[in-house]
This record gives sequence, C-alpha cells and structure tokens, in this order.
Amino acid sequence: MDRAQLADFLRRRREALQPEDVGLRRGPRRRTSGLRREEVAVLCDMSTDYYSRLEQSRGPQPSEQMLAAMARGMRLSLDERDHLFRLAGHTAPARALRSEHVSPGLMRVLDRLADTPAQVMTELGETLAQTPAARTLFGDETRFEGFMRSVGYRWFMDAAARDVYPHEDHAALSRAFTADIRTVYAKYGARSRAGAIVAALLAESPEFAALWEAHEVRSTHAREKRLQHPEVGVMDMQCQILIDPEQGQTLLVLTATPGTESYERLQLLAVIGTQEMSLGDRDQPQ
Repeated sequence: MDRAQLADFLRRRREALQPEDVGLRRGPRRRTSGLRREEVAVLCDMSTDYYSRLEQSRGPQPSEQMLAAMARGMRLSLDERDHLFRLAGHTAPARALRSEHVSPGLMRVLDRLADTPAQVMTELGETLAQTPAARTLFGDETRFEGFMRSVGYRWFMDAAARDVYPHEDHAALSRAFTADIRTVYAKYGARSRAGAIVAALLAESPEFAALWEAHEVRSTHAREKRLQHPEVGVMDMQCQILIDPEQGQTLLVLTATPGTESYERLQLLAVIGTQEMSLGDRDQPQ
C-alpha cells in the first residue's frame, strides 16, 4: 500500500469534484473549489475521520468493498478505480462487460434524483447505489452480501423483504420475481451466478420451486407498483427504468402522479430521508 500516493490521489480527486457534480448546492460561504472532506465521506458511506486519515497518509488499508464504495462515491472512471485499488495494495477488479462499477454518467443522473426513490441495480437485482429517498423506502440494500444481494433471492428467503409491499400484492410479485430470475438464468446459463441462485432457491424455497415449475416468462417490467412505508402508508407509484447496456445495469426511478395522495406521501418520504441522512452523518461506519 502506497499511503502517500493514495492520499495525494484522494485529495486531488476531492478537489476536482464540484458540488454540482454530485447533486449538491454551492452555498454562498464556499470559498475553496472542490468538495469538503465531510461531503466526500458521506458520498462514500464512511466517517469523516476515516476518510481524513486516508488523506493524511495515516489510515489503515481500505478493504476492497470500501474501495469500491469510494470509487462510486467519488465518481471515478474505470481507469481511476483501478489506480485507486493498486495504490491501496489490492489487485484491480477484473474488467468485464457486466461490471458492478457504476459509470460516472449514471451516478450524475442519480445525484439529481436525491428526493426521489431511485437506485442502480444489476440484472440480478443487486443494488449498487441508492438515493436517500430509496434508502428510506427500501432500507440500505447495498449492505447485503452473497446471494442476499439479489432482491429476488431475498424475496423468497427473508420475510422482511416483503414489508415494503402490501400483503395482497405478494402473490403477483412472487411470480414477477421468479420470471425476472428466469430471464437472467436463460441468458447466462446454469453455471452462472443466476444458476447458483436458482439452485439455492429450488433447494430452500418451496414457493419458488412451485413457481419455477410453472415456467412463466415475461418481457416487460410492471410500470405500476404499490409500495408502503410505516410512517407514510401505501403509495401508488409509477416505475421508470433507464438501462445502461454496456454495464448491464438499470436505473430504477419511482414517481407518483402530482396532485394525488400518493404524491403528497412521497414528498413526506423525501423529508424523512433527508432527516435520517442528517442524523446518520454523526455515526458513519468505519
């Protein structure tokens, strides 16, 4: 690990980032260019102290998971991400057509949706980045590991994954998640990660096994969803999807029709998300 070069690279990347690049407002009291350390720390889901120590050449060696979060948070290109990994003493992740690295362009779009539930997901439904409103609604879906990273796997293996949807919609959603998994399975085969998830679900979930046997497929995602939150209630939402064909990722955006009760509840959800984010800044993980 080259602490001095890592510190220099992080500092220069932080100073090159402008508030507008990450969806922040440039306040009247901002006297220097670039972002503050505490702002970068929030973007990277770490404490300000942890990030500051890295910039001061006195921090511990970051894990690969932490480096990936930093690459997304600091809007690094693939070349910059690889450089970051090498400076930290890790081998750069293998490049593939279906990488989990979110492109800076897609992250810029996500930045401008801070008050809207939106998240970047892989084909298997693994969440890579979320807006504050999405975290308020779905929880932090980036924290999961292994098969639990896939929303389809969680749906059948973790009862809490269903809490965000009204109970009367669960049967239809079980069929939809099964069809989504089948689409990816058919694309990549039994020896892929999708194949491993299917094998695990067939062995562990009778509900999934029965639906898999029915062999239902579908080519489009449902555009209308009902979601619920314990503080605001049920909301009728419209689902919009932006696809990044090079990365095999989707940007999922949830909106509500202006003037409706669901729209008012969505606005309240955004306020709750902002409050939770402010409180979380005081206790960021290290």
